[in-house]
Amino acid sequence: MDGGTVRSMIPGVLAATSQAYRDGMAHVAGHVHVVTTAGAAGTSGFTAIAVASVSDDPPMLLVCLNRKSANGDLIGRNGVFSVNALPSGAEDLAETFAGRRGLAGAERFREGSWTPLVTGSPTLDTALVSFDCRVEEMRPMATHHILIGRVEAVRIGPAGAALAYFDRAYRPIPR
Repeated sequence: MDGGTVRSMIPGVLAATSQAYRDGMAHVAGHVHVVTTAGAAGTSGFTAIAVASVSDDPPMLLVCLNRKSANGDLIGRNGVFSVNALPSGAEDLAETFAGRRGLAGAERFREGSWTPLVTGSPTLDTALVSFDCRVEEMRPMATHHILIGRVEAVRIGPAGAALAYFDRAYRPIPR
């Protein structure tokens, strides 16, 4: 490497800039989720791709969310959240919770049918699966928060195709 330039004999190798990283991540398919919270601090939610299992005993998962988002503070103060795996056809809902419809906070829940489980966080009735969680840990990491939740309840929804995000577009994943 010389002055930020990667010299490689391998075609397609780029310096790991933020843009090159984002372009590379466009080649990684991810299931689309809506993460919600409700409590004394308020009700809100956001669209997330970065969701992963941490442990099955005890059941825990993680979500990454941008530190610029007000949702991080809200989840931290409420201490609870739910993760809802979206079915194919839920692109409009994903866009709403991504903030692209001009709605914020509780206004976003006008779309879809929502039911609280154990923690009080709204879960989407048509989600393929919903995980209702209590915040175990929330850690800042570069541009994002890593949110780790202990799963308190799981609701498995109707079987169907999943909604994924790949190559900067929503795509169905058949069952």
